[in-house]
Amino acid sequence: MRILKLFFRNAFRHKLRTGLTILGITIAILAFGMLRTLVNAWYAGVEASSANRLVIRNAISLVFPLPLAYKDRIRQVEGVTLVSWGNWFGGVYIEEKNFFPNFAVEPRSFLALYPEYLLPDMQRSSFLSDRKGAVAGKKIADRFGWKVGDTVTLKGTIFPGNWEFTIRGIYRGKDRSVDETQFFFHWEYLDETVRKTAPRRAGQVGYYIIGIANPNLAGEVSAAIDAAFKNSLAETLTETEKAFQMSFVSMTEAILIAIQLVSIVIIVIIMAVVANTMAMTARERIGEYAVFKTLGFGGRFIAGLIFGESLFISLLGTAIGIGLTFPVAAAFHDYLGTYFPIFFVEKETVLMGVAAGILVGVVAALFPTWRAVRIRIADGLRRIG
Repeated sequence: MRILKLFFRNAFRHKLRTGLTILGITIAILAFGMLRTLVNAWYAGVEASSANRLVIRNAISLVFPLPLAYKDRIRQVEGVTLVSWGNWFGGVYIEEKNFFPNFAVEPRSFLALYPEYLLPDMQRSSFLSDRKGAVAGKKIADRFGWKVGDTVTLKGTIFPGNWEFTIRGIYRGKDRSVDETQFFFHWEYLDETVRKTAPRRAGQVGYYIIGIANPNLAGEVSAAIDAAFKNSLAETLTETEKAFQMSFVSMTEAILIAIQLVSIVIIVIIMAVVANTMAMTARERIGEYAVFKTLGFGGRFIAGLIFGESLFISLLGTAIGIGLTFPVAAAFHDYLGTYFPIFFVEKETVLMGVAAGILVGVVAALFPTWRAVRIRIADGLRRIG
Protein backbone atom coordinates (compact mmCIF):
# COMPACT_ATOMS: atom_id res chain seq x y z
CA MET A 1 0.00 0.00 0.00
CA ARG A 2 2.85 2.39 0.85
CA ILE A 3 4.50 1.87 -2.53
CA LEU A 4 1.20 2.55 -4.33
CA LYS A 5 0.77 5.69 -2.26
CA LEU A 6 4.28 6.76 -3.30
CA PHE A 7 3.49 6.13 -6.99
CA PHE A 8 0.28 8.12 -6.63
CA ARG A 9 1.98 11.11 -5.04
CA ASN A 10 4.80 11.09 -7.57
CA ALA A 11 2.40 10.79 -10.48
CA PHE A 12 0.26 13.73 -9.38
CA ARG A 13 2.97 16.21 -8.49
CA HIS A 14 2.00 17.93 -11.76
CA LYS A 15 -1.74 17.36 -11.74
CA LEU A 16 -2.51 19.02 -15.08
CA ARG A 17 0.20 17.20 -17.01
CA THR A 18 -0.64 13.84 -15.47
CA GLY A 19 -4.36 14.41 -15.95
CA LEU A 20 -3.92 15.20 -19.63
CA THR A 21 -1.67 12.16 -20.07
CA ILE A 22 -4.26 9.90 -18.42
CA LEU A 23 -6.96 11.47 -20.60
CA GLY A 24 -4.90 10.72 -23.70
CA ILE A 25 -4.38 7.10 -22.64
CA THR A 26 -8.09 6.75 -21.89
CA ILE A 27 -9.10 8.02 -25.33
CA ALA A 28 -6.48 5.84 -27.02
CA ILE A 29 -7.55 2.65 -25.20
CA LEU A 30 -11.21 3.48 -25.84
CA ALA A 31 -10.51 3.96 -29.55
CA PHE A 32 -8.42 0.78 -29.62
CA GLY A 33 -11.21 -1.20 -27.95
CA MET A 34 -13.88 0.13 -30.29
CA LEU A 35 -11.81 -0.62 -33.38
CA ARG A 36 -11.10 -4.16 -32.17
CA THR A 37 -14.79 -4.62 -31.39
CA LEU A 38 -15.65 -3.45 -34.89
CA VAL A 39 -13.26 -6.02 -36.38
CA ASN A 40 -14.74 -8.75 -34.18
CA ALA A 41 -18.25 -7.74 -35.28
CA TRP A 42 -17.13 -8.06 -38.90
CA TYR A 43 -16.01 -11.63 -38.23
CA ALA A 44 -18.94 -12.51 -35.95
CA GLY A 45 -20.78 -14.51 -38.62
CA VAL A 46 -17.64 -16.48 -39.38
CA GLU A 47 -16.98 -17.31 -35.73
CA ALA A 48 -20.60 -18.34 -35.13
CA SER A 49 -20.58 -20.81 -38.05
CA SER A 50 -21.16 -24.48 -37.32
CA ALA A 51 -18.71 -27.16 -38.43
CA ASN A 52 -21.67 -29.50 -39.03
CA ARG A 53 -23.23 -27.35 -41.75
CA LEU A 54 -22.26 -27.01 -45.41
CA VAL A 55 -23.56 -24.49 -47.93
CA ILE A 56 -24.18 -25.38 -51.58
CA ARG A 57 -24.48 -22.63 -54.17
CA ASN A 58 -24.17 -22.20 -57.91
CA ALA A 59 -20.51 -22.60 -58.95
CA ILE A 60 -20.65 -19.45 -61.09
CA SER A 61 -22.06 -17.06 -58.51
CA LEU A 62 -24.48 -16.89 -55.63
CA VAL A 63 -26.85 -14.81 -57.76
CA PHE A 64 -27.50 -17.77 -60.06
CA PRO A 65 -30.11 -20.27 -58.79
CA LEU A 66 -30.06 -24.05 -58.43
CA PRO A 67 -32.92 -26.44 -59.32
CA LEU A 68 -35.06 -27.66 -56.43
CA ALA A 69 -34.74 -31.15 -57.91
CA TYR A 70 -31.13 -31.31 -56.65
CA LYS A 71 -32.35 -31.95 -53.12
CA ASP A 72 -33.05 -35.67 -53.71
CA ARG A 73 -29.59 -36.38 -55.11
CA ILE A 74 -27.96 -34.40 -52.29
CA ARG A 75 -29.79 -36.52 -49.70
CA GLN A 76 -28.28 -39.66 -51.23
CA VAL A 77 -24.69 -38.52 -50.68
CA GLU A 78 -23.06 -40.47 -47.88
CA GLY A 79 -22.56 -38.41 -44.74
CA VAL A 80 -25.49 -36.03 -45.37
CA THR A 81 -28.01 -36.11 -42.53
CA LEU A 82 -30.31 -33.19 -43.38
CA VAL A 83 -31.03 -31.00 -46.39
CA SER A 84 -32.63 -27.56 -46.37
CA TRP A 85 -32.88 -24.81 -48.94
CA GLY A 86 -33.82 -21.19 -49.30
CA ASN A 87 -33.64 -17.88 -51.14
CA TRP A 88 -32.41 -14.48 -50.16
CA PHE A 89 -35.63 -12.47 -50.37
CA GLY A 90 -34.30 -8.93 -50.14
CA GLY A 91 -37.53 -7.30 -48.97
CA VAL A 92 -37.73 -3.91 -47.25
CA TYR A 93 -40.11 -2.81 -44.53
CA ILE A 94 -42.00 0.45 -45.27
CA GLU A 95 -38.91 2.26 -46.64
CA GLU A 96 -35.44 1.47 -47.97
CA LYS A 97 -33.56 2.38 -44.80
CA ASN A 98 -35.33 -0.40 -42.87
CA PHE A 99 -32.90 -3.05 -44.03
CA PHE A 100 -32.59 -6.45 -42.35
CA PRO A 101 -31.77 -10.00 -43.54
CA ASN A 102 -34.88 -11.84 -44.75
CA PHE A 103 -35.04 -15.30 -46.27
CA ALA A 104 -37.50 -17.79 -47.71
CA VAL A 105 -36.61 -21.16 -46.17
CA GLU A 106 -37.86 -24.72 -45.91
CA PRO A 107 -39.04 -24.32 -42.30
CA ARG A 108 -38.78 -27.77 -40.72
CA SER A 109 -35.29 -28.63 -41.91
CA PHE A 110 -34.10 -25.04 -41.37
CA LEU A 111 -35.10 -25.01 -37.71
CA ALA A 112 -33.57 -28.46 -37.26
CA LEU A 113 -30.27 -27.24 -38.72
CA TYR A 114 -30.20 -24.13 -36.50
CA PRO A 115 -30.91 -25.28 -32.93
CA GLU A 116 -29.29 -22.07 -31.68
CA TYR A 117 -32.49 -20.24 -32.74
CA LEU A 118 -34.66 -20.72 -29.66
CA LEU A 119 -38.38 -20.68 -30.47
CA PRO A 120 -41.16 -21.67 -28.03
CA ASP A 121 -42.92 -24.91 -29.03
CA MET A 122 -46.29 -23.22 -29.47
CA GLN A 123 -44.81 -20.56 -31.76
CA ARG A 124 -42.88 -23.20 -33.69
CA SER A 125 -46.06 -25.22 -34.33
CA SER A 126 -47.97 -22.10 -35.32
CA PHE A 127 -45.24 -21.10 -37.78
CA LEU A 128 -45.00 -24.55 -39.37
CA SER A 129 -48.76 -24.76 -39.92
CA ASP A 130 -49.22 -21.29 -41.45
CA ARG A 131 -48.03 -20.98 -45.05
CA LYS A 132 -47.90 -17.17 -44.73
CA GLY A 133 -46.34 -17.30 -41.27
CA ALA A 134 -42.95 -15.79 -40.49
CA VAL A 135 -40.44 -15.76 -37.66
CA ALA A 136 -38.43 -12.69 -36.64
CA GLY A 137 -35.44 -12.31 -34.37
CA LYS A 138 -35.98 -10.55 -31.06
CA LYS A 139 -33.81 -7.56 -31.96
CA ILE A 140 -35.60 -6.86 -35.22
CA ALA A 141 -38.98 -7.40 -33.55
CA ASP A 142 -38.08 -4.94 -30.79
CA ARG A 143 -36.82 -2.47 -33.37
CA PHE A 144 -40.15 -2.29 -35.17
CA GLY A 145 -42.41 -3.16 -32.25
CA TRP A 146 -43.64 -6.42 -33.76
CA LYS A 147 -45.56 -8.93 -31.67
CA VAL A 148 -46.74 -12.46 -32.35
CA GLY A 149 -49.89 -12.24 -34.47
CA ASP A 150 -48.99 -8.94 -36.17
CA THR A 151 -49.26 -8.63 -39.95
CA VAL A 152 -46.10 -7.39 -41.64
CA THR A 153 -45.82 -6.30 -45.26
CA LEU A 154 -42.48 -6.39 -47.03
CA LYS A 155 -41.84 -4.73 -50.36
CA GLY A 156 -40.00 -7.14 -52.60
CA THR A 157 -36.90 -6.04 -54.51
CA ILE A 158 -35.72 -9.32 -56.02
CA PHE A 159 -39.30 -10.62 -56.09
CA PRO A 160 -41.46 -7.54 -56.87
CA GLY A 161 -44.72 -6.84 -55.11
CA ASN A 162 -46.06 -6.38 -51.60
CA TRP A 163 -45.78 -9.54 -49.55
CA GLU A 164 -47.89 -10.00 -46.44
CA PHE A 165 -46.76 -12.17 -43.54
CA THR A 166 -48.10 -12.96 -40.10
CA ILE A 167 -45.58 -13.04 -37.28
CA ARG A 168 -45.97 -16.50 -35.77
CA GLY A 169 -42.81 -16.55 -33.69
CA ILE A 170 -40.00 -14.44 -32.28
CA TYR A 171 -36.77 -16.31 -31.72
CA ARG A 172 -33.95 -15.65 -29.28
CA GLY A 173 -30.34 -16.69 -29.66
CA LYS A 174 -28.92 -19.51 -27.57
CA ASP A 175 -26.10 -17.13 -26.66
CA ARG A 176 -25.16 -13.56 -27.50
CA SER A 177 -23.14 -14.60 -30.57
CA VAL A 178 -26.37 -15.57 -32.40
CA ASP A 179 -27.80 -13.06 -34.87
CA GLU A 180 -31.26 -11.95 -33.68
CA THR A 181 -32.00 -9.60 -36.59
CA GLN A 182 -33.13 -12.15 -39.19
CA PHE A 183 -36.58 -12.68 -40.65
CA PHE A 184 -37.58 -15.93 -42.38
CA PHE A 185 -40.73 -17.40 -43.87
CA HIS A 186 -41.96 -20.41 -45.89
CA TRP A 187 -40.17 -21.05 -49.18
CA GLU A 188 -43.33 -22.68 -50.54
CA TYR A 189 -45.24 -19.40 -50.14
CA LEU A 190 -42.59 -17.70 -52.28
CA ASP A 191 -42.56 -20.47 -54.87
CA GLU A 192 -46.37 -20.59 -55.19
CA THR A 193 -46.56 -16.85 -55.79
CA VAL A 194 -43.66 -16.89 -58.27
CA ARG A 195 -45.37 -19.65 -60.29
CA LYS A 196 -48.23 -17.24 -60.96
CA THR A 197 -46.21 -14.10 -61.64
CA ALA A 198 -42.92 -15.38 -63.09
CA PRO A 199 -43.20 -19.12 -63.94
CA ARG A 200 -39.59 -19.34 -65.20
CA ARG A 201 -38.30 -18.59 -61.73
CA ALA A 202 -40.38 -21.27 -60.05
CA GLY A 203 -38.81 -24.43 -58.66
CA GLN A 204 -35.45 -22.74 -58.11
CA VAL A 205 -33.53 -22.07 -54.91
CA GLY A 206 -30.72 -19.71 -54.10
CA TYR A 207 -28.73 -22.15 -51.97
CA TYR A 208 -28.85 -25.41 -50.05
CA ILE A 209 -27.77 -25.87 -46.46
CA ILE A 210 -26.98 -29.40 -45.38
CA GLY A 211 -26.15 -31.06 -42.10
CA ILE A 212 -23.38 -33.64 -41.97
CA ALA A 213 -22.77 -36.38 -39.43
CA ASN A 214 -19.03 -35.86 -39.09
CA PRO A 215 -17.35 -32.45 -39.53
CA ASN A 216 -14.08 -34.22 -40.34
CA LEU A 217 -15.67 -35.52 -43.55
CA ALA A 218 -16.70 -32.05 -44.78
CA GLY A 219 -14.12 -32.13 -47.59
CA GLU A 220 -15.18 -35.57 -48.83
CA VAL A 221 -18.89 -34.74 -48.69
CA SER A 222 -18.33 -31.44 -50.52
CA ALA A 223 -16.33 -33.15 -53.26
CA ALA A 224 -18.98 -35.87 -53.67
CA ILE A 225 -21.80 -33.34 -54.03
CA ASP A 226 -19.93 -31.20 -56.55
CA ALA A 227 -18.95 -34.31 -58.53
CA ALA A 228 -22.60 -35.39 -58.70
CA PHE A 229 -23.53 -32.19 -60.54
CA LYS A 230 -20.39 -31.75 -62.61
CA ASN A 231 -21.05 -30.87 -66.28
CA SER A 232 -24.71 -30.12 -65.50
CA LEU A 233 -26.43 -26.87 -66.49
CA ALA A 234 -26.01 -25.65 -62.90
CA GLU A 235 -22.77 -26.91 -61.38
CA THR A 236 -22.40 -26.54 -57.63
CA LEU A 237 -19.81 -25.24 -55.22
CA THR A 238 -20.02 -26.79 -51.74
CA GLU A 239 -18.13 -25.32 -48.82
CA THR A 240 -18.31 -25.16 -45.06
CA GLU A 241 -20.55 -22.53 -43.55
CA LYS A 242 -17.46 -20.82 -42.16
CA ALA A 243 -15.83 -20.63 -45.59
CA PHE A 244 -19.09 -19.36 -47.08
CA GLN A 245 -19.30 -16.55 -44.51
CA MET A 246 -15.60 -15.80 -44.93
CA SER A 247 -16.09 -15.23 -48.66
CA PHE A 248 -18.21 -12.16 -47.83
CA VAL A 249 -15.73 -10.86 -45.26
CA SER A 250 -12.84 -11.21 -47.72
CA MET A 251 -14.54 -8.68 -50.01
CA THR A 252 -13.76 -6.01 -47.41
CA GLU A 253 -10.38 -7.35 -46.32
CA ALA A 254 -8.57 -4.13 -47.23
CA ILE A 255 -10.85 -2.15 -44.91
CA LEU A 256 -10.27 -4.61 -42.06
CA ILE A 257 -6.49 -4.42 -42.50
CA ALA A 258 -6.69 -0.62 -42.44
CA ILE A 259 -8.74 -0.66 -39.23
CA GLN A 260 -6.28 -3.01 -37.53
CA LEU A 261 -3.33 -0.84 -38.61
CA VAL A 262 -5.04 2.26 -37.23
CA SER A 263 -5.57 0.51 -33.87
CA ILE A 264 -1.83 -0.24 -33.71
CA VAL A 265 -0.88 3.31 -34.72
CA ILE A 266 -3.06 4.67 -31.90
CA ILE A 267 -1.10 2.65 -29.34
CA VAL A 268 2.23 3.79 -30.81
CA ILE A 269 1.15 7.45 -30.64
CA ILE A 270 0.02 7.25 -27.03
CA MET A 271 3.25 5.41 -26.21
CA ALA A 272 5.16 8.44 -27.48
CA VAL A 273 2.96 10.77 -25.40
CA VAL A 274 3.54 8.81 -22.18
CA ALA A 275 7.27 8.52 -22.94
CA ASN A 276 7.44 12.30 -23.27
CA THR A 277 5.68 12.73 -19.93
CA MET A 278 8.03 10.31 -18.18
CA ALA A 279 11.08 11.93 -19.80
CA MET A 280 10.02 15.34 -18.48
CA THR A 281 9.37 13.85 -15.05
CA ALA A 282 12.74 12.09 -14.90
CA ARG A 283 14.57 15.23 -16.04
CA GLU A 284 12.94 17.28 -13.26
CA ARG A 285 13.89 14.69 -10.61
CA ILE A 286 17.52 14.03 -11.56
CA GLY A 287 18.58 15.81 -8.37
CA GLU A 288 16.33 13.58 -6.27
CA TYR A 289 17.74 10.46 -7.87
CA ALA A 290 21.27 11.69 -7.10
CA VAL A 291 20.30 12.10 -3.45
CA PHE A 292 18.92 8.57 -3.39
CA LYS A 293 22.23 7.29 -4.76
CA THR A 294 24.11 9.29 -2.11
CA LEU A 295 22.01 7.61 0.58
CA GLY A 296 22.92 4.17 -0.78
CA PHE A 297 19.88 3.33 -2.92
CA GLY A 298 20.88 1.46 -6.06
CA GLY A 299 19.79 1.63 -9.67
CA ARG A 300 17.08 -1.00 -9.14
CA PHE A 301 15.29 1.20 -6.62
CA ILE A 302 15.38 4.23 -8.94
CA ALA A 303 14.26 2.08 -11.87
CA GLY A 304 11.40 0.76 -9.75
CA LEU A 305 10.24 4.31 -8.96
CA ILE A 306 10.20 5.34 -12.61
CA PHE A 307 8.67 2.13 -13.95
CA GLY A 308 6.10 2.09 -11.14
CA GLU A 309 5.00 5.65 -11.83
CA SER A 310 4.83 5.05 -15.57
CA LEU A 311 2.76 1.87 -15.13
CA PHE A 312 0.53 3.57 -12.58
CA ILE A 313 -0.34 6.38 -15.01
CA SER A 314 -0.69 4.02 -17.98
CA LEU A 315 -2.83 1.43 -16.20
CA LEU A 316 -5.06 4.07 -14.62
CA GLY A 317 -5.84 5.49 -18.06
CA THR A 318 -6.23 1.95 -19.42
CA ALA A 319 -8.72 1.01 -16.70
CA ILE A 320 -10.84 4.09 -17.38
CA GLY A 321 -10.66 3.49 -21.15
CA ILE A 322 -11.71 -0.15 -20.85
CA GLY A 323 -14.50 0.79 -18.45
CA LEU A 324 -15.86 3.30 -20.97
CA THR A 325 -15.62 0.84 -23.87
CA PHE A 326 -18.64 -1.18 -22.70
CA PRO A 327 -21.24 1.65 -22.55
CA VAL A 328 -19.84 3.26 -25.72
CA ALA A 329 -20.07 -0.08 -27.57
CA ALA A 330 -23.66 -0.49 -26.35
CA ALA A 331 -24.50 3.00 -27.61
CA PHE A 332 -22.89 2.30 -30.98
CA HIS A 333 -24.85 -0.92 -31.29
CA ASP A 334 -28.09 1.06 -31.19
CA TYR A 335 -26.97 2.84 -34.38
CA LEU A 336 -25.01 0.06 -36.08
CA GLY A 337 -27.23 -2.87 -35.12
CA THR A 338 -28.64 -3.12 -38.64
CA TYR A 339 -25.21 -3.67 -40.15
CA PHE A 340 -23.52 -5.37 -37.18
CA PRO A 341 -26.16 -7.43 -35.37
CA ILE A 342 -23.49 -8.90 -33.09
CA PHE A 343 -21.58 -5.99 -31.55
CA PHE A 344 -20.19 -6.51 -28.07
CA VAL A 345 -16.83 -6.21 -26.33
CA GLU A 346 -15.17 -9.60 -26.13
CA LYS A 347 -12.87 -10.84 -23.37
CA GLU A 348 -9.95 -10.92 -25.82
CA THR A 349 -10.43 -7.21 -26.55
CA VAL A 350 -10.22 -6.39 -22.84
CA LEU A 351 -7.07 -8.49 -22.45
CA MET A 352 -5.50 -6.82 -25.49
CA GLY A 353 -6.32 -3.42 -23.98
CA VAL A 354 -4.65 -4.35 -20.69
CA ALA A 355 -1.61 -5.72 -22.54
CA ALA A 356 -1.40 -2.51 -24.57
CA GLY A 357 -1.55 -0.44 -21.38
CA ILE A 358 1.26 -2.45 -19.77
CA LEU A 359 3.34 -2.21 -22.96
CA VAL A 360 2.89 1.57 -23.10
CA GLY A 361 3.90 1.94 -19.44
CA VAL A 362 7.00 -0.25 -19.77
CA VAL A 363 8.27 1.18 -23.07
CA ALA A 364 7.65 4.78 -21.97
CA ALA A 365 9.83 4.27 -18.88
CA LEU A 366 12.83 2.68 -20.63
CA PHE A 367 14.73 5.79 -21.73
CA PRO A 368 14.04 7.89 -18.59
CA THR A 369 15.18 4.94 -16.44
CA TRP A 370 18.35 4.44 -18.46
CA ARG A 371 19.19 8.12 -18.13
CA ALA A 372 18.47 8.31 -14.38
CA VAL A 373 20.45 5.17 -13.55
CA ARG A 374 23.54 6.21 -15.55
CA ILE A 375 23.83 9.79 -14.30
CA ARG A 376 26.71 10.40 -11.88
CA ILE A 377 25.96 11.63 -8.36
CA ALA A 378 27.97 14.84 -8.81
CA ASP A 379 26.17 15.72 -12.04
CA GLY A 380 22.81 15.03 -10.44
CA LEU A 381 23.52 17.13 -7.34
CA ARG A 382 24.34 20.13 -9.52
CA ARG A 383 20.67 20.11 -10.63
CA ILE A 384 19.44 20.77 -7.08
CA GLY A 385 18.33 24.36 -6.63
